Amino acid sequence: MEKKGRRFEKEIKKLAKKLINITQDGKRRLTLSKMGLITIPRFLLKRCDVDELDLSRNQIQKLPETMGTFATLTWLDLHSNKLESVPESIGSLIRLTHLNLANNCLTSPGLPSSLGFLSNLKSLNLGLNQLDALPSTLERLEFLQELALFDNHFTEVPEFVSNLQNLIKLNLERNPCMEAQVESERIRKEQLEQKEELYLVHESTLCKRCLKKCKEEEGENLRNDGKTEKIPEMPEVFEEKETEKKKRFAGLMTPNSVAAVTQDVWRIRSKE
Repeated sequence: MEKKGRRFEKEIKKLAKKLINITQDGKRRLTLSKMGLITIPRFLLKRCDVDELDLSRNQIQKLPETMGTFATLTWLDLHSNKLESVPESIGSLIRLTHLNLANNCLTSPGLPSSLGFLSNLKSLNLGLNQLDALPSTLERLEFLQELALFDNHFTEVPEFVSNLQNLIKLNLERNPCMEAQVESERIRKEQLEQKEELYLVHESTLCKRCLKKCKEEEGENLRNDGKTEKIPEMPEVFEEKETEKKKRFAGLMTPNSVAAVTQDVWRIRSKE
């Protein structure tokens, strides 16, 4: 349920004094997550005693242009709100090392080029948005170690990413570019694993072109086999019937030309 009005802001202001915690590394963190906020309370913009601010899981639709007044912030979490854009003033938060804007409604035009001014940024989370491109100024983030772009609309990996020398983790899962890559790898894997199989078909089921090709390949195999392979002796069960005329299997072809020599020899081998 969305909460509005000065009375609510006064309540939040009073509550905020009790919600400031000291982290293990001595930072002052204020957590206002799940408060039903639709805007950032004005009193927050005047606070300079907070190092980390958690405004996640609210209903915030727009950030004030005065965001730059949070000059002391090193950690800002705005995930799971309703943001469609980020103000240019965010570039003034030069002490930020962690910025989480995941699970909003951000589009590429809504990302300011000033994000490239966050020179101390180590972690940037832009997952679960509607992005298909990033400001080229992000190339300046020389200390960036983690970049999350999962669940967006990227059809290709941003070119500048390869220039981020300290980047050790890039998450592009569930983007069109990754889906295409996964599909390509799947097809390639299937092709590598696919085993050649032998099928016998009647001549009448083949078109003239295929029939001609099969006969040519069969003839070539027979010639090659005569040079490199010795035809094995017939099993005893056939030796007892040497007087009988050997059966031929007229009309049967091997389209993939796996079988060598005559059809009856091939059948004998398959039984072995």
